[in-house]
Amino acid sequence: MLALLGMKPTKYALLVYVLCACMVKVPAQTLVGRAVKIADGDTFTLLTSQQTQVKIRLAEIDAPEKGQPFATQAKQALAALCFGKTVKVRFTKKDRYQRVIGYVFTNDGQNINEWMVENGFAWQFEKYSNSTRLRQLQAQAKQRKKALWSQPNPTPPWLWRSQQRKGQ
Repeated sequence: MLALLGMKPTKYALLVYVLCACMVKVPAQTLVGRAVKIADGDTFTLLTSQQTQVKIRLAEIDAPEKGQPFATQAKQALAALCFGKTVKVRFTKKDRYQRVIGYVFTNDGQNINEWMVENGFAWQFEKYSNSTRLRQLQAQAKQRKKALWSQPNPTPPWLWRSQQRKGQ
């Protein structure tokens, strides 16, 4: 069979190894620490038990940027949920700014990412999320006109950033 494919057994074994390695999912890692600085409604600094500071970016959501309506309220909401408290961060990757992209949980198991969307302090970041749960929570927040959804046509942060770069 290998001869028909024009492959030597060693090439075949290498090909199988590479294909299998590509299909392996990276297991989620967990960080535990105390939130010591809130940057905005979707980013904070975690101080681990090893006294290492790690920037955390909440996965699958995007909160209003400084200068946008509800930016201050989103930052305050995130602070109320986690500042000075011990939280758990489940993650699999870092972004281009070397921030850990993760799902953040309080000690009692509350998913902070979901809470921010559910209460109208963040959007589901659809470019990076296909979560049905977040979609439902956002639709409910919008229907109930919670926080940023009390505005007639709130501008998602990714569009706002794009407009800022273009000087609009």
